[in-house]
Amino acid sequence: MTLIRLAAFTLLAAVAGSAPAFAKTATHPTLSVTTLDGKTFDLAAERGKWVVVNFWATWCSPCIKEMPDISAFVAGHKDVAAIGLAYEDTDKAEVQAFAKAHPVVYPLAQLDVYKPPADFDAPRGLPTTYLIAPDGSVAKLFTGPITVTDLEKAIAAGEKK
Repeated sequence: MTLIRLAAFTLLAAVAGSAPAFAKTATHPTLSVTTLDGKTFDLAAERGKWVVVNFWATWCSPCIKEMPDISAFVAGHKDVAAIGLAYEDTDKAEVQAFAKAHPVVYPLAQLDVYKPPADFDAPRGLPTTYLIAPDGSVAKLFTGPITVTDLEKAIAAGEKK
């Protein structure tokens, strides 16, 4: 990670953290983004499935480490979908090159760090992952890297409710 990116992210996190009115993630968030391959990912279209909404960045080592786990989990569960949201201020070409070097089975999209999705809090650290239940509600928020075991436990806990 370059020092400039680290400084920029630290500054962004500090500014976001000091904002007087910081929106909370919606109970039933909406999300519609254009993926790196030009398609649309719409969270509402995934109702009936568990959905992993993962905020990450190309320079984030824990993000890179967890991506294969998320990919394997999604590949092994027909009732689970995922979207990877690159949360960084960089060229789209750089994110696309990263995606080629680190392939996953779920779609990736790049967000504008200055205009994060309205129904989600701006991440205060990366990775940040939301597990959305089949009814569209937020079942679990993970701050920091996640594993297959974390996802399995969260889904099992959500299914028992």
